[in-house]
Amino acid sequence: MSKQRKGDTKDLSRLLEIDKAIHEPARLMIIAYLSVVESADFIFLMNQTGLTQGNLSFHLSKLEESGYVAIKKRFIGKRPHTMLSITDKGRQTLKEYLSTMKGLVDSLAGSQPIKEGAEQK
Repeated sequence: MSKQRKGDTKDLSRLLEIDKAIHEPARLMIIAYLSVVESADFIFLMNQTGLTQGNLSFHLSKLEESGYVAIKKRFIGKRPHTMLSITDKGRQTLKEYLSTMKGLVDSLAGSQPIKEGAEQK
């Protein structure tokens, strides 16, 4: 059984509290792009992320269900146009997510790795 330093378990247990709606890499990328613009249209976001139309639609639906992204659909002429923006809730969730991940990385960076093959007490 490995011996853990005080605080290590508490720090790592924070991983269980991470919002999985935003932690998924494609959704995190979408939220990150939307956090630095006032709004973006669907095609722009599809090009920036490299996601397919169907994949982007799926992830946007999940983010909208969570209240992190606002989706506004309208027509320009006879063509559909979808505008996307991050909500206040989405911005706050991203801020908390980044803070949690930074804290975890910092705590792991400060710990000393166990050498392979070394006996653990």
